[in-house]
Amino acid sequence: MSTNTAVAGELGPRFAAFESQRAKAPNMWLVAVTVTLATFMELLDTSIANVALPHISGGLATSYDEATWVLTSYLVANAVILPLSAWLSRVFGRKNYYMGCVALFSVSSLLCGLAPSLNLLIFFRVLQGIAGGGLAPVEQAILVDTFPADKRASAFALYSMAIVTAPAIGPPLGGWITDSFSWRWVFFINVPIGIVSLVLTSQFVSDPVEFKQEAEQARRAGKLRIDYLGILLVAIGFACLEVVLDRGQRDDWLESRFISTFLLIAVTALVVAIFWELRQPDPVVELRLLGERNFAISNCFYFLFGFVLFGSTVLIPQMLQQLYGYTATDAGLVLGPGALVIVFMAPIIVKLLPKVGAKVLIVTGFSILALSMLHFSSFDLTTDYRHEVWARALQGLGLSFLFVPTSQLAYSYLPREKNNKASSLTNLFRNQGGSFGIAFVTSMLERRTQFHQSVLVGHVSGYEPGVASFLSRTTQTFIAAGASYSDASNKALGLLSKLLTEQAAMLAFLDCFRLLGYAALLGIPLALVIRKFRVGGATGGH
Repeated sequence: MSTNTAVAGELGPRFAAFESQRAKAPNMWLVAVTVTLATFMELLDTSIANVALPHISGGLATSYDEATWVLTSYLVANAVILPLSAWLSRVFGRKNYYMGCVALFSVSSLLCGLAPSLNLLIFFRVLQGIAGGGLAPVEQAILVDTFPADKRASAFALYSMAIVTAPAIGPPLGGWITDSFSWRWVFFINVPIGIVSLVLTSQFVSDPVEFKQEAEQARRAGKLRIDYLGILLVAIGFACLEVVLDRGQRDDWLESRFISTFLLIAVTALVVAIFWELRQPDPVVELRLLGERNFAISNCFYFLFGFVLFGSTVLIPQMLQQLYGYTATDAGLVLGPGALVIVFMAPIIVKLLPKVGAKVLIVTGFSILALSMLHFSSFDLTTDYRHEVWARALQGLGLSFLFVPTSQLAYSYLPREKNNKASSLTNLFRNQGGSFGIAFVTSMLERRTQFHQSVLVGHVSGYEPGVASFLSRTTQTFIAAGASYSDASNKALGLLSKLLTEQAAMLAFLDCFRLLGYAALLGIPLALVIRKFRVGGATGGH
C-alpha cells in the first residue's frame, strides 16, 4: 500500500496535467480531418501542374523543356525538406511549424499564380515545395500522437485516402481547370483551402505534453543545437538526387555531364551524411530508428508503395491519352474508381487488422497489387473502358490492404517520443519511392518502345504476303477516295508506320506494367519476416 501511495503521489501532478489536457482536447476526428486537408492539398499539387505545362510555357513565352523546371524545382525543394521536417518541428514546435508550412504554401501558391515570368514562377515553386515538404510528416506524427493505439488504424485509413486520391485526381482536375479557366487557377485554388486549414488548425490542433517536455528537455540540454553540416549534406544530397531522377531521362542519363555530376554529388553527400548522422547524439535525421526491424521493413513497404503507385499513376493516363485517344478528364475518370475502392475498403481493413494481423493483410495487398499490374500488362489496343476501370479498381483493392497495416507496423515498437522523427523517415521513403518509380517507368517506356520498334520493323517487309496485302488494300482504299496512285501508296506506307509505332508503344507500356508487378512481389518475402506485434495494444517501445 505504501509503495502504491508513493507512486500515486509521484505521478499525481503528471496524471492531473494529462487529464486536464485530455478534457480540453477537441474531438480527435476533427484533428484528423484538419491535418489531412492540408496534406491532400500538397499531394494534389505534386501532380496537378503537370498537364498545365504546355499552357504555362505558352503563357510565359518559354520552351516546354524550360517549363519543366516548374515541376523539378518543386520536387527538389520537397525532397530537401522532408528529412529535416522532424528536427524543424522540434525547434519551432510542431503546431507552429505546421501552421507556418500551411501559411507559406498558401502565400507561395498565390504568388505562383501571379508570377509574370518563368524565373519568378520557379522561385515561388521552390518556396511552395519547402512548405509542402513539412506537411505530410507532421500530419502523420500528429495522428499518431492524437489517436490511442486502438483507434490509430482508423486515422491511418483516412490518411491513406488522401495519399492515394490526391495524385489520381490531380491530372484530370488540372486539365479541366486549365481548359476552363487558366493555368494560373491551378495554383489559386490552394489559397482558400490553405486559409480554411489555418483556421481549423489554430482551433483544434495542439502539441502533446510529451512532445513539449521532450523538446524542452532537449533545448535545456543543448541538444537542439543546429547541426549545420548534417543539414547541408542532407539538403545537397537529396536535392541533387531529385534533379537526377526528374531530369535524367530528358538529358539521357549518364550520357549527360550535367546528370553525371549531380549524381556524383548526390551519392557523395548522402554517404557522408549517413556516417555523420550516425555519430551525432541528436541527429537531424534519426537513421538509428532503422535498426528496429519492423520500422525498417515498413519503410521498405513505403518505398515499394510509392514506386508502384506513382509509377502506375504516370503510366495509365499517358497510355490512355497516347494510344486510346482519351482526354485528360476521361483518363482521370479511369483512375477514380481505384480511389473509391480504397475509401470503401478502409473501414473494413480497420476491422480486419486486429483479427488477422498485419502480416496477412500486407501479403494479400502486395499479391493483389502485383496481380493488378500483370492484368494491365495483358491489355491490347482494343481493350475497352470497362476493363480499364476494373483493372484500376483491382489496383485500388491491393493498395487498400497495404497502407493501414504498414502504418501500424511502422510504430509498433517505437517509443512515443520517436514518433516525430519516424514520420519524417516514412514519408521520405514513400516520396523517394515515388520519384524512383516515375523515373523508372519514363526511362523504361522510351527504351522498350525503341526496342520493340526495331524488332517490328525488322519483321516487316513488302515481300511478305500479309504486308503486301495490307499495303495493296489500303492503297486501293485511298485511290477510291480520290487520291492519285503515288499519294495513295505514300499514305498506305504512312498508315503502316503509324500502326507499327502504336504497337511498339503498346508493348512498351505492357512491359512497364509487368515490371511494376514484379516490384510489388518483392513485398511478399519482406512481410514474412515481420516481428509479431499486437495491433492496438501497448508495444514494446512504449
